[in-house]
Order: sequence, then C-alpha cells, then structure tokens
Amino acid sequence: MGQKSGLIEELMVVIGRIGAPFGVKGWAHVQSFTQPETNILSYKTWYLKRKGHWQAMSVLEAKAQGKGFVAVLKDLDTRELIATLTNVEIAIPRSLLPVLAENEYYWADLIGLTVLNETGETLGEITGLLETGSNDVLVVKGKGSELLIPYVPDEVVIAVDLASHTMQVVWDPEF
Repeated sequence: MGQKSGLIEELMVVIGRIGAPFGVKGWAHVQSFTQPETNILSYKTWYLKRKGHWQAMSVLEAKAQGKGFVAVLKDLDTRELIATLTNVEIAIPRSLLPVLAENEYYWADLIGLTVLNETGETLGEITGLLETGSNDVLVVKGKGSELLIPYVPDEVVIAVDLASHTMQVVWDPEF
C-alpha cells in the first residue's frame, strides 16, 4: 500500500489551498497556485489531502471574491465542516494539466531537483519558488544556507534534466 500511495502522490499536482471559512453556509476562502489564478475555477473536482490521502471533492460553486476566491464543496454545507479543511492542499491529477512546450516546466516538476553550478558543484535542492514580478526565483536549500537564484532560462538556468532530477545553473554559491 505504501508504494501505491507514493505513486498516487506523484500523479497529483497541488494547485491551491483551502483557507478559512467564508460566511455561515459552507463557503471557504481558496488560495490559487495556478497561472493565471482563475484557472483553479475551471476544475470541477478537487482532491483534498486529508489524513495522508487524497479525497475527491465535487466543487458545487466557486467564484472570485475580493482579491481571491471562495468555493463551496459537496456535503460540506456548514461553517463548522468547512473549517476542518482550513490549510488543506487542493490538487488535481497531473493528466488534467495542459501539455507544455519543450523547455517549459510546471513548478511542481522543479521542486526537489538537485541544483548544480556550471562546475558541477552541488548547491542544494529546490524547496520552493517565489514570484517577484520581474522573474521567478528558485529557493535552494544548501549546506546550512538558503540560496535565492533567479529562474532565467539560458542565462542563469542552463539545463533542466527531469530524468536525472537535476538543474544546472550559472551561479556562484558565495553570491
């Protein structure tokens, strides 16, 4: 069973997170990780990770609200029920994502890659990405430190090899 759940884990891509309840009728705030952010509204079934397992949940209604989104899920029609999902990740099966062009990657593909500089020195592992407006930034956890490396293809990021789980960058670890 452990192997199977690991396989399922790899096939799911996190696209958002449930936030605090909104109102008293089972609505919840939703944080979207999709680009554009409104893409999260196009999925009618969300998978929520509860007690270590993904559970399919039907989205009855979802809409923009203020600067974010709110949604109501089937069978969770009270504030108390939806409150149990606060901070739970929302995912979809990877097979539902659009196919990307060559040399384009989903953020989920980059998390966990080992980052090497052009001399082959290991700088660390990608633990996250940040949006800064001008370009995305890789968060790389190295030997006791955290590096912030701009994600600039061909200039800073010179190779991504998903098969070998590595990314090669032009970067001085002392920078």
